[in-house]
Amino acid sequence: MPATFRYQLELFWLALGFFSRLPIPSQTPYSEQRMNQAGRYFALVGLVLGCICALVFSLFETVFSADIAVFLMMCFSLMLTGAFHEDGLTDMADGIGGGMTVEKRLTIMKDSRIGTYGASALVMALLGKFLFLSELADVTHLAGALIAAYVLSRGVAASLIYDMPYVSDSDTSKSKPLANKQSQLELAVLVVTSLLPVLWLDAGLMAILILAAVGFRALFRRWLNRRLGGFTGDCLGAAQQLMELLSYAVMLVWFGA
Repeated sequence: MPATFRYQLELFWLALGFFSRLPIPSQTPYSEQRMNQAGRYFALVGLVLGCICALVFSLFETVFSADIAVFLMMCFSLMLTGAFHEDGLTDMADGIGGGMTVEKRLTIMKDSRIGTYGASALVMALLGKFLFLSELADVTHLAGALIAAYVLSRGVAASLIYDMPYVSDSDTSKSKPLANKQSQLELAVLVVTSLLPVLWLDAGLMAILILAAVGFRALFRRWLNRRLGGFTGDCLGAAQQLMELLSYAVMLVWFGA
């Protein structure tokens, strides 16, 4: 195997191992530099996870109704990722909702306990996913929509690393990002792989999803800078969850129109 290809494959294994419970080769080399570079494959990790979840949904749908299949698939997805991104959304909601200063918000985010803001955000996010996916299952082939949302949302979340400072204490933070810096090459790889859903989605729908993603990223980045002065690992998890929900909403409007 060529050294360059092997190196890139090892970076992908690092990204997959960081963001999922899937096993990766035990001899995969690790270093801080490699972890930073592995961020370029965040969207590809979404592709793998999305394909697995789509397959799981399809299997459950042969036995149960679409609603139950969606519920079981969501349970499987939570186990597949260890609720990694949901945890980020919960902690960010608690921190920004409960803290009056940047320092207090960051301190709350590091607390493993869940408060009212976090619990509310988590419940509404999971409920929203269930409703959106159940509705989408009635109007389109859910597998393609599911994979597209998994890919695009992770690409948007990881892209925030490029032009935002990392503000959390890496020694005490319980939710560290895959990377805290990103080169132009890594951003380019991330953007290209984030556009993979164009291969199976309608061109018009993909264009609208891209516009929604660009708009969401700009607004979320501005909001984080005002509230925290940068991003934390929790914020990236929250960005993924919110962009995934936005993707489902956009697709539901498209297919329901």
